Amino acid sequence: MPIIDLRSDTVTQPTEEMREAMARAEVGDDVYGEDPTVNALEELAAQKVGKERALFVPSGTMGNLVAVLTHTQRGDEVLLEAESHIYYYEVGGLSAVAGTIPRLIQGDHGWISPEQLEAHIRPRDLHFPPPRLLCLENTHNRAGGRAFTPEQITRTCAVARRYGLKIHLDGARIFNASVALGVDARALTRDVDSVMFCLSKGLSAPVGSILAGEREFIERARKARKMLGGGMRQAGVLAACGIIALETMIPRLAEDHRRARMLATGLARIPGLSVDVEGVQTNIVLVEIEGPDGDAREVVQRLRSFGILVNAVGKRTIRLVTHRHITDEDVEKTLEAFSAATKSL
Repeated sequence: MPIIDLRSDTVTQPTEEMREAMARAEVGDDVYGEDPTVNALEELAAQKVGKERALFVPSGTMGNLVAVLTHTQRGDEVLLEAESHIYYYEVGGLSAVAGTIPRLIQGDHGWISPEQLEAHIRPRDLHFPPPRLLCLENTHNRAGGRAFTPEQITRTCAVARRYGLKIHLDGARIFNASVALGVDARALTRDVDSVMFCLSKGLSAPVGSILAGEREFIERARKARKMLGGGMRQAGVLAACGIIALETMIPRLAEDHRRARMLATGLARIPGLSVDVEGVQTNIVLVEIEGPDGDAREVVQRLRSFGILVNAVGKRTIRLVTHRHITDEDVEKTLEAFSAATKSL
């Protein structure tokens, strides 16, 4: 039975062009700064998000942790949205490794408004950890891939600046936000000090993420990357895929968004399911199982018997993520499987 994998866009396979680029990549020792393909990727990536320098890292989780380590000192307070990926899915690294204290803000569909941020910044006091860093997320994973506009970012960042905070953007899917909003990615990153984005999700590279910021920040971040074990050697074979991803894969993200809306619209018509169709802006769909006996994990197991792979992200919530391996036909088959799997609910 063919498998339709909607668990995440991390399951994407490299394109044939990427595989060919890996085979012919010119390489050197990146820890010494001598891998020409890594250097070319970092230069291109910095340009894409409007920053002076960039750093190639093995994963988005490492990129975010490197940013926290570089912006803060142990005992500093980091303000972030309560459902943010950095807090929720990154193994507590901001505390366990960076030694920082999270201050959580329950945002509106994942976004921290200027008023909310101001209300959560405490006055300087001997008893409180010093507030040092604000972390934002765009698109927001647990909010169903919501994309936040340049105007929203500017207004919230203005408050952070007024209180002397540094600002890091977890932009794992920043190009999904860019495509969905019809704006250049640089408009979404101009107000932040650093940004991380993934090459290995919708852009289909097999490995890697980028951390970008000003020159001095990246120089310090490079040392943090080394400390965490992220100093790769002949990494150009991976960076070559990242170059292809940034040069060719961004515009096609619109297809993933279109198919996500197809899924959302179809799922909303199935009895026993609830979907905020208007809230599906990018490639993530959250579907709620209704009824007193609704159990997302049970539905996930039923769907697996139909060859559909999805993830439960709550007791009643299932997440589906579209990507370049999902076709219109796959969407139709998924809707048929959901209808069958939820019929008895």
